Parts: sequence; structure tokens; C-alpha cells
Amino acid sequence: MIHVTSPENPSGLMWFKSSYSSSSEAGDCVEIAPSLTTIHIRDSKNPGGARLAMAPAAWTAFVGFAAQS
Repeated sequence: MIHVTSPENPSGLMWFKSSYSSSSEAGDCVEIAPSLTTIHIRDSKNPGGARLAMAPAAWTAFVGFAAQS
């Protein structure tokens, strides 16, 4: 999977957007910022909005489930 980096935010997290997230709507994507203990998730259209945070094991399980769909 190829990732494209978006600008860092003041928290120091480095956000990534998957190249698989292309759609007819420009910027219609989910971004993630991995850290040692947490995977941070946000909507690329609203980077200052609500965010999710989950343990790496939960993210791995989610990605595995989503890949089967």
C-alpha cells in the first residue's frame, strides 16, 4: 500500500492518506497517524474535526475485516 503524507499538525503526528482512497470527490478520504501506542484516525476533509484513536491491535483487526468486504 502506498501512502501520501499530509502536513503535520501541531501535535507532532504525521498523517498519512492511502493511495487506495481515491474517489470522485476530491479529498474524500480517511487519514491515519500511527504512534507507538495508538492509531489516530481523522476525516481528510475536516482535519481539525473529531478524531478516533484505537490500539494498534484493534486497527489491525479492523483493516483485516475491511479487506474482506
